[in-house]
Amino acid sequence: MRRSLPRRSVQEISQLAGPDRRVGGAHPRREQLQEVPQRDVVEQRGRLDDLGRRLTMARVEDAGQRLGEVVRQLAHGVLVTIKPLQPVVIGDVIWKPSPEVIERSRLKRFMDRHGIETFAELLQRADDDIEWFWDAAIKDIDIAFYRGYDKVVDLSAGKQWARWWRGARMNIVHSCLDRHSDGDLGDKPAIIWEGEPGDVRTLTYGDLDRQVSKLAGGLRRLGVRAGDRIGIFMPMCPEVAVSVLAAAKVGAVIIPLFSGYGPEAIATRLRDCEAKVLICADGFYRRGQVVAMKETADRALVSCPTVKKVIVYRRVVREIPWTHGRDEVWDVLVEDEPERARTEELDPEDPLMIIYTSGTTGKPKGTLHVHGGFPVKTAQDMAHCFDIGPEDVVFWYTDIGWMMGPWLIFGTLALGATMVLYEGTPDYPAANRLWRMVEDHKVTVLGVSPTLVRGLMTHGDELPAKHDLSSLRILGGTGEPWNPEPFQWFFKHIGGGRIPVINYTGGTEVSGGILCGNVITHLRPCSFAGPVPGMAADILDADGRSVRGEVGELVIRNPWPGMTRGFWGDRQRYLDTYWSRFEGVWVHGDWAYADPEDDLWYVLGRSDDTIKVAGKRLGPAEVESILVAHPAVAEAAAIGVPDELKGEALVCFVVLRPNQRASDALAAELQDLVASALGKPLRPKAVHIVVDLPRTRNAKILRRVVKSVYTGKDPGDLSSLENPSALAAIGATRS
Repeated sequence: MRRSLPRRSVQEISQLAGPDRRVGGAHPRREQLQEVPQRDVVEQRGRLDDLGRRLTMARVEDAGQRLGEVVRQLAHGVLVTIKPLQPVVIGDVIWKPSPEVIERSRLKRFMDRHGIETFAELLQRADDDIEWFWDAAIKDIDIAFYRGYDKVVDLSAGKQWARWWRGARMNIVHSCLDRHSDGDLGDKPAIIWEGEPGDVRTLTYGDLDRQVSKLAGGLRRLGVRAGDRIGIFMPMCPEVAVSVLAAAKVGAVIIPLFSGYGPEAIATRLRDCEAKVLICADGFYRRGQVVAMKETADRALVSCPTVKKVIVYRRVVREIPWTHGRDEVWDVLVEDEPERARTEELDPEDPLMIIYTSGTTGKPKGTLHVHGGFPVKTAQDMAHCFDIGPEDVVFWYTDIGWMMGPWLIFGTLALGATMVLYEGTPDYPAANRLWRMVEDHKVTVLGVSPTLVRGLMTHGDELPAKHDLSSLRILGGTGEPWNPEPFQWFFKHIGGGRIPVINYTGGTEVSGGILCGNVITHLRPCSFAGPVPGMAADILDADGRSVRGEVGELVIRNPWPGMTRGFWGDRQRYLDTYWSRFEGVWVHGDWAYADPEDDLWYVLGRSDDTIKVAGKRLGPAEVESILVAHPAVAEAAAIGVPDELKGEALVCFVVLRPNQRASDALAAELQDLVASALGKPLRPKAVHIVVDLPRTRNAKILRRVVKSVYTGKDPGDLSSLENPSALAAIGATRS
């Protein structure tokens, strides 16, 4: 039973704890710290990676809110920690599906058709027989083939180079558009778009099919053939979806580019893949200003000799530079093209898309995806995890350059759903922008990044309360690990405490999720229901042994259709990155934990982000969770910097909430707060208060960039950076 404590300050609680106990979660076996009494914890002992140290994991009732409550002088119990990484804070169950929700879910219907009673049984059967599972899954999500497959998967070249749907002929556009526009969905909305100024357009499946066909005809007239690479440098407007689908329709390979990229980032990617065509906009709106895209593209193309044609969509209709003989006006190109165009019949293993991911050094990695891979995985994740079907309106705040952009386009259309696209910032002209859009467009599934929630929640609870969010039935989050407080805020104030937050983690190379929530299992803050069905995920210690109740490396034991077909032009780098540590096992690079008591999983951050202070390891999320729970702090980033005495020292950067004032006293208070929670040896060397942190357009904080700039090292690829001005603030804090 949970021990109830009176409301006291952190300092008072620490004094009450005395020499034999630390409320706030001091790690056991840290110097000068005493162990939490056995009566207050449920201990699990084991080995953590190469450290061979003791792991302590404690379950605390109501721990989902514990970090925030400690800081707000509402301590409810003893902090749970895992030594030597960040704590796995296992909170109360906050949501359970009703029998009605379970019975009408796509996942339960799939299980019923195959005589499977439990989620655990489904995962085991999928892992034991991948041919059975993926044959059943692709039929369940109804991916269309011109010719059926003779064999589900061919592993003759090894797991690393699995080939799927052997003997089949397909094109994913057939599943996303052709069959829908000719069937019952022709008049159904496929895209609802809102521009930042407030303009709204709706395209039905029939409208979208006609526009895609006309652009496909224009591409063919320009000489584009199957296998040619096409860069897409566009804002999130309907034409970005038209471009993606038209390129796929003619068999070309899509190169999605972040709308905020600079010239060198664009040029690096177009040169690497030897692109033939670039589709771009003249510009778009962001925070009320026009962002020039055509000029950026022109500067990039100076060093891209393979790009022979540029198709320009006039989003803003502004005066732009023009290169005659190379540049084509979108409207003129498609004007005389027919509204029906042939869809290229392809092998499922034919290339669909190369998505570039940023690297810390060297050139970005081009992850290669195929028609029978990325879209299949995307649609399966949407169906089995997010319970998405034709009746849903899906709004995931994203950009075409992030994996979730193509994920949104291919997944919603393959399942016959409606997507919402938005080109602007989530807090312009006011911080209620997303909540108002949910109300206006009757969104049923809303997806965001945890960092975005951290930012929006600083504007108060009253903004979402002013809007009717009752259309929502699913919330989603991905991009980085959650902290308990923003997870709870999202659940309570956006979902009304009535719908689940589906936690989702995986990556570009995966085509979606490794772990995910669903609508048939219970939910605790920051938890996952477990592996996505068909993803044979496991957690391994340093010796490659499967563990539960311990933190270890997140791995995948079996191939899956969405697995990247390698890095473009660099097969060995792909093998070295994912397949070199354990034989026949994909090592993803995340710390994970599976609770042996109720089978929920947790991801604790990147294993290569681990901070090591005087031999003790912790992840950034541990420190950041403590800092963002302070009422003055909106966002935080924790890094380890070289230290002669300790090896590494902990340095933190925080962005304050509105109307909070920076001061040396506040910085010292935050240092003391971390020391109180984690122990004096882990007191930050410094807490720097800055106006912003470097982030991607999708609001993901770039910790590696923070560390590089602060330590004076080359930050590597900065192409995904949204706010370069934040780097100067970080650099200015260097002593």
